[in-house]
Amino acid sequence: MQKSVVYWLTANYKASGAAVAMDASPAVFMRDAIKNLAKRWTKAFDNLSQKLAERFAGDVMKNTDVSLHNALETAGFTVEFKLTAPMNNALQATIAENVGLIRSIPEKYFTEVEGLVMRSVARGRDLSHLTDELQRRYGITRRRAALIARDQNNKATSVMQAARQQSLGITQGVWKHSHAGKEPRPSHVKADGKVFELSKGMYLDGKWVMPGEEINCRCTWSPVIPGLS
Repeated sequence: MQKSVVYWLTANYKASGAAVAMDASPAVFMRDAIKNLAKRWTKAFDNLSQKLAERFAGDVMKNTDVSLHNALETAGFTVEFKLTAPMNNALQATIAENVGLIRSIPEKYFTEVEGLVMRSVARGRDLSHLTDELQRRYGITRRRAALIARDQNNKATSVMQAARQQSLGITQGVWKHSHAGKEPRPSHVKADGKVFELSKGMYLDGKWVMPGEEINCRCTWSPVIPGLS
């Protein structure tokens, strides 16, 4: 998407000079170009969103089941995993949330790009300055997308693990702090090693939360398997 945007905006930015000679507004000319690009990429993301979201959710569920299966097998249990109603609800909710996030990518991106282009046109900046600004914005967008992807993976894993474990009669977990962040939440550090109910999580900072649910949280938990200490 970024290469396409830079290519077409570069071509249109150059062409906007000819628009002035024809008594057309460069700002309107560039805004129309951005609108056409946004329409094209929004359609592309809409077409891909469902398939990508289903693949993501399916992979998370598979990894979650493999991890729990190995833990139970080590403890001497053999369990057949089925797609229960709670698991299906968790799966469909994850898919729906990620469809929305995927579809929002071009909308937010082109809103920011339009702002960059309009400011560049208004101030009479040259093409190289606009290109540099687009590359800088792309870097910010990529980093933000990476953060969202990591958070969604952690959140989806948390939701599906809880649903799967509860469907097997596991009702409690032991909070495990990741010790990976540079600025860990003090409440999450204190929660390390404490038992909580999978149905509601742990009450931290005035609300009920699950490990991995909050932004940039890498905490996990170990299931408390009935009959084992």
